[in-house]
Amino acid sequence: MTSAKYFALSALALAALVAGSAPANGQTAVQTVKFEVRAINLIAVSGAPTLTVQAVPGQTTSTTSNAATWSVTTNQTGAKVTAALAEPMPKGLTLALSLSAPTGATSTGLQELGTSPVDLVTNVSRLSAANLAMTYELAATVDVGAHVSGTRAVTLTITGGV
Repeated sequence: MTSAKYFALSALALAALVAGSAPANGQTAVQTVKFEVRAINLIAVSGAPTLTVQAVPGQTTSTTSNAATWSVTTNQTGAKVTAALAEPMPKGLTLALSLSAPTGATSTGLQELGTSPVDLVTNVSRLSAANLAMTYELAATVDVGAHVSGTRAVTLTITGGV
């Protein structure tokens, strides 16, 4: 092989080597992805409590019902459950409610219900719990009349939390 051919082949091989080792100019694209985790605050009740009390003149009497349960799901921390009546109770009658607290939460015990919300369970945090106990209490004071009956809508609400 002549030196001219050798030089030409060497130059060609060197050019191929340099071209093969050069970085490739690739294309890139950037995309911004938006994300959000929404709050979940769900509450449900089941059952049909019925309360009947025998009023005794001069005494306050009461009866309770455990014929209802409640369930809650939240992905927040520090939420609370409140309850309120849609309309006031008749004179001489009070309706109270206690909710069993799910794990990590705190029940406030038996609370008299009115048209303003009262706290029943506090510190409800990141959980899903079902079929928790509810206790209703109907109390008749000495001011109640005879043959008083009716129904009341009780609204339970889960609020707060972060």
